[in-house]
Amino acid sequence: MSTAVGRRAAAPRRLGSSRVEVSALSLGCAAFGNLYTEVSDEASTQTLRTALDLGVRYADVAPFYGFGLAEQRVGAALAGVPRADFVLSTKVGRLLRPGAGPALDAVFDFTADGIRRSVEESLTRLGLDRVDILYIHDPDEHLEQAITEAYPAAHQLRAEGVVGAIGAGMNFSAPLTRFVRETDIDAVLCAGRYTLLDQSALSDLLPAAVQRNVSIVIGGVYNSGVLADPRPGARYDYEHAPDAIVARAQRLAAVCRGYGVPLKAAAVQFPFGHPAIATVLTGARSAAEITENVAMFEHPIPTALWHELVEAGLLPADSVQLLI
Repeated sequence: MSTAVGRRAAAPRRLGSSRVEVSALSLGCAAFGNLYTEVSDEASTQTLRTALDLGVRYADVAPFYGFGLAEQRVGAALAGVPRADFVLSTKVGRLLRPGAGPALDAVFDFTADGIRRSVEESLTRLGLDRVDILYIHDPDEHLEQAITEAYPAAHQLRAEGVVGAIGAGMNFSAPLTRFVRETDIDAVLCAGRYTLLDQSALSDLLPAAVQRNVSIVIGGVYNSGVLADPRPGARYDYEHAPDAIVARAQRLAAVCRGYGVPLKAAAVQFPFGHPAIATVLTGARSAAEITENVAMFEHPIPTALWHELVEAGLLPADSVQLLI
């Protein structure tokens, strides 16, 4: 049961024309695979259980995160939780296979057989008989095969009821726009391309999604960290943030401070200025972090702040149409 603090975060949002409903705020579980920093089994379980307690019902994971470790930890954390109480997505496109020594390698495979094997292996790690959402993951160098082979396999899995909704997840808006226009998907997960610092998805992906009734799941709202803590040395899109990016983030933070609003709150709420957005996916590696993310999502933001960001040239006017 969600608490009062998570009422907005828990608001249900339907994905496209599917029957799958996600919470407005969702949990990214890449950290459960020890991304950047080691995380314990106990911390992973506590993080996911806290998210559910706060009304964050949708969690996203992938085989690639920790080479299966994140999926195993998500499965363990959800053991005993009623299936109707959570929504879960995982991804296909990489198979985990033996590498050098005891390590596993992630091998790209966008064939129809590879998609089915990936789902079967994910379900084993998760301890589940189905997932709610299946994304074709990072097919950057394999786009044609992903559309002509992986997508039809995912489409069939949806028809069979093994998955409830299908889509693609990438860091770039142009190839995701192709998926929206050329396939019958329900949602796309777009990371880092619709944030306070980067609105490139506004010109292609978002209008196409509205036209085709495809929902957008937004990830990377902190652009790898610079929008959480805009200082020299911060990460931006997984790399060292250029000085110009840090300076722009600091300008955004200064406007937010003038209204008593944390930059994180503006970053996590900004995507909902566009009608295509169904949910914002935020990563967390502890109960404290997901609790903070919910608090930032719930933090009141006056419409005047969004007006000022537009007037200052820091945001385009059509990116905040539902916020002002």
